[in-house]
Amino acid sequence: MAEEQEYSTFKEFYPYYLDEHKKAGTRITHFIGTTGFFAFVALAIVGQNPYCLIPAVVFPYAWAWVGHFFIEGNRPATFKYPWMSLKGDFKLYFQILAGKEGFKGK
Repeated sequence: MAEEQEYSTFKEFYPYYLDEHKKAGTRITHFIGTTGFFAFVALAIVGQNPYCLIPAVVFPYAWAWVGHFFIEGNRPATFKYPWMSLKGDFKLYFQILAGKEGFKGK
């Protein structure tokens, strides 16, 4: 079994992140989850309801894990690199919105 790469910077990590999100379905599930995150945070703020922050966390992880376990067939990077993975989710999300990344991997 090959030894797993260790990442100390986000710049090093992000190509790995993209490689773990090659399939269109995985990117779509992440996009849905991240959109839900922003929607629930907005509901928490506008509705002054902090309980909306619970689904703001659960919803995106549920969608992302469906993408990883059932579509991509890999283990989410969140387990080993939680903060870099979260940053990767947001970066990919905004790159898709800006048209710099698509739903298909490179």
